[in-house]
Amino acid sequence: MNRNDGRPAVRASASAACRRRLFLLGIDVDSTGGSQRVLHTLAQGFAERGHAVELIGIRPSPRPHAYIADPAYRRTTLYRASAPPSWRADSLAERLSPARLWAARAERRERQRARELLARRFAGTPEDGRGYVIAGSPWAAVWLESVARPARVRAIGQYHESFHQARASVNLELILRHYPALEKSLFLSEPDAAEFRRRRLPNAGVMPNPLPFAPLTPAPLDGRRVGAVGRLEPVKRLDRLLDAFATASAEHPGWELHFFGDGPQEPELRARAARLGIEGRVRFRGTVRDMAAAYRELSLVALTSEREGRPMALAEASAAGVPCVSFDLSGGVRELVVHGRTGTLVPHGDTAAFATALGELMGDGPARERYGRAAREHVAPLALPAVLDRWEALFEEIDR
Repeated sequence: MNRNDGRPAVRASASAACRRRLFLLGIDVDSTGGSQRVLHTLAQGFAERGHAVELIGIRPSPRPHAYIADPAYRRTTLYRASAPPSWRADSLAERLSPARLWAARAERRERQRARELLARRFAGTPEDGRGYVIAGSPWAAVWLESVARPARVRAIGQYHESFHQARASVNLELILRHYPALEKSLFLSEPDAAEFRRRRLPNAGVMPNPLPFAPLTPAPLDGRRVGAVGRLEPVKRLDRLLDAFATASAEHPGWELHFFGDGPQEPELRARAARLGIEGRVRFRGTVRDMAAAYRELSLVALTSEREGRPMALAEASAAGVPCVSFDLSGGVRELVVHGRTGTLVPHGDTAAFATALGELMGDGPARERYGRAAREHVAPLALPAVLDRWEALFEEIDR
């Protein structure tokens, strides 16, 4: 059953004995982004099942986004202001300047106040209750270590990116150093979890992100629109998508490319579209409140990122019955897009092959419909109630 607002209905907990106090902790939980949306979706789902839920951001977002119109969970931000800009002293005099010393002392006081606030939240968990704090990123887990936490509040770590992304950054070191002390370390796909186990992370498991909505009806796939969903930022490599679309659409007039999201690269992407001669067929839609409705406008979703873990855009498009064309970026991508059955996977970085794959599906309506039906069935286990069931089974396992 679905709600009128497109969010899936969530069954209540079986009994009051199953209810827990849950803290979902992130560095910045209110900016626009896939991991932020997941945290709000989980918080609302847990709360609607009767759990006492608090979504906690360590620092406030500079541009907060309202994900849930009527949240059933509590929202807390620990810091009263965003992090001060990084500053490197060029001399001893600068390091010892009164203004710099005052700012450093103010930052230490604010950090200590934030830690004490979180410790008080944890201390409020009833003595006979079962509490969990879910750290939504390695940096949140690092921060959590510095906070006093009673033994009755157990900790779980999540990582919303791929192993490949972790290995290319400081995140791999942080996860291997800090996650073994947690009750469980959760990754988005089995291939990613297996990579961490091979590096002797003993508590690695899998927990997929839930779909934030359950479309009432599948997309009609007749709009001749290709969609790209996400921030307009360099890692998404939307320049590749513009190049591929320019090539593919030359043989398929009437098709448009729609970007859903905002970000710093919009001027550059507009200029590139103009140079390619396709500016009249490229639409910049900005941040869209009702993405369930937006997916129903599309006939294809394209993903040309440099790296991804288990991108929600692919899962959401599939839930709407929209086939996807994506670079083969990770185990999470391969779990969401079954090549030749629910969509098309292209070798990473091969823009010419991407243009060919895009053009083939742009010109083959029956294939789009076949892929769309299979995609919708394929991601059914990612519906919010099913993912919440997995979370509650995990809590019960840890409780035992």
